[in-house]
Amino acid sequence: MNNIFDVFEKRGFIEQVTDSKLVKDLLQSSISCYIGFDPTAKSLHAGSLLPIMSLMHLQRAGHRPIVLIGGGTALIGDPSGKTEMRPVMTRDKIDENADALKNQLSRFIDFSDGKAILVNNADWLTDLSYIPFLRDIGRHFSVNRMLTAESYKARLETGLNFIEFNYMLLQSYDFWHLFKQYDCQLQIGGNDQWGNILAGADLTRRIEGKIVHGLTLPLLTTSSGIKMGKTHKGAVWLDPELTSPYHYYQYWINQDDRDVERFLSLFTFLPMDEVQRLGTLEGADIREAKTVLAYEATRICHGQKAAEQAGKEAQALFRTDHTSSGKPDAEGSQGPSFTLSQTELEPGIPAFILLEKAGLCQTRGEARRLISQGGGYLNGERIQAFDQTIDLTDLENNSLLLRAGKKRYMRIIVE
Repeated sequence: MNNIFDVFEKRGFIEQVTDSKLVKDLLQSSISCYIGFDPTAKSLHAGSLLPIMSLMHLQRAGHRPIVLIGGGTALIGDPSGKTEMRPVMTRDKIDENADALKNQLSRFIDFSDGKAILVNNADWLTDLSYIPFLRDIGRHFSVNRMLTAESYKARLETGLNFIEFNYMLLQSYDFWHLFKQYDCQLQIGGNDQWGNILAGADLTRRIEGKIVHGLTLPLLTTSSGIKMGKTHKGAVWLDPELTSPYHYYQYWINQDDRDVERFLSLFTFLPMDEVQRLGTLEGADIREAKTVLAYEATRICHGQKAAEQAGKEAQALFRTDHTSSGKPDAEGSQGPSFTLSQTELEPGIPAFILLEKAGLCQTRGEARRLISQGGGYLNGERIQAFDQTIDLTDLENNSLLLRAGKKRYMRIIVE
């Protein structure tokens, strides 16, 4: 079995590790390791992909992933990376989200025949008695040491309440519990979880006299400074009902050229020599690398059929934008669309209103500025004035193709 630690190092997964040599030695044979996910929504988003990919790599290498849904810890909220307290969620809503996440994660991780384990920490945390917990667990924690953790230091300026202060104890308890129940010897998390992971390893050492380890993943931002999994429209969800496979594909194909090689390494299973080859492409050739990234990332999340369909839709729009006539391609799928009635379009609609109505601009003021700066297109031709009238005479194959900037398209279907 190839040591997954070497794979993680080569592909850029490791930010911090408790002891590189000991963890590498540990991963030489099959072990159980866990990552936790907060059920604060009914779907995870692209910002959760790095931990998911790490679990997939671990399972492929013969290790047993433990996926923890934080149904218990979500009742108080993790202060890590937050400038203010999370909104308090009801138990029913948390349970509903937890069930949805279980189904979603099953698309990435094979839970059959004990190959992976899925647990909800509500099953053990909500039954804890307060006084025994303070006596048996709380006595192992130094308040002075806890306050040095980055997750707490950042919050002290804006206010850290007692409920959130307990989060480190509960996450530490999770690590100890999973060690006892499943011989879990490694916890993986985002780098903002480093203090909590160390606390859990220390608690297990104090109670059991055993050494367990932690490894953190980098907190990713794009080269343009945007947090991974975010766009101008909000989160990029892994649920196809919240973010369609087409728009998911577009999220990846529209990544900054500077990020392509790094994202191919982190979010695909392509061999590293192929990743490096694609990473050397420049100019117009970089689209090949972006297409591979978009296809592979979409295939992993939504399956091969959805990835192929999204690729066809993207290619149809790409051909449209590069044809000599600039007219929409009538063949194949039409990509993202918005429907208008003939009655609405017949009297004509000013271009800036249509861009806003179709969702390509959030406001009419934004649409005016876009068109005035030369960034609005109709059927491949630049829109000349923000109040240019668009009507039935502009139709091609009963549709219009709007474009905002270089990469955002919307096909207007007229019925």
